[in-house]
Amino acid sequence: MLSADSLTKIDREIAKYPAEQKQSAVMAALVIAQDEKGWLAPETMDFVATYLNMPPVAVYEVASFYNMYNLQPTGRHKLTICTCLPCGLQGALAAADHLKSRLAVDFNETTADGQFTLKEGECMGACAMAPVVLVNNKRMCDLMTNDKLDALIGELRDAPVLKA
Repeated sequence: MLSADSLTKIDREIAKYPAEQKQSAVMAALVIAQDEKGWLAPETMDFVATYLNMPPVAVYEVASFYNMYNLQPTGRHKLTICTCLPCGLQGALAAADHLKSRLAVDFNETTADGQFTLKEGECMGACAMAPVVLVNNKRMCDLMTNDKLDALIGELRDAPVLKA
């Protein structure tokens, strides 16, 4: 279900905890699985549950609680913009409207070409640097003006596809 490389990474995470508490590595294991698969299908979560000796429902609870996990396929680039009150007051709502217009999607939608999925996020702990956009849960972009948003879209659209 997961590659040997992903299993090695999960094993490294498991090793950080006492043997009887390997389920503590569930969040890291889900990130690793999602990095490989692109999203967390039920069979992927079931595999993680079995690998960590956990009930599948416990894995589903973690995956559905945190918005960093994709429970449905997403575009090649997932853009998550914080729209909480402090960020909203600093232009995040206008930035979100700009992204919606430029990408011709609403929140939780993917562009027709499959390149971008736009998500609304909760606090990312960077209120002083709003508007903040998180790219694929890995890269935070801050102080995003419309020009910076347009440049980001162009950069990501032109980026080569990385093979796992």
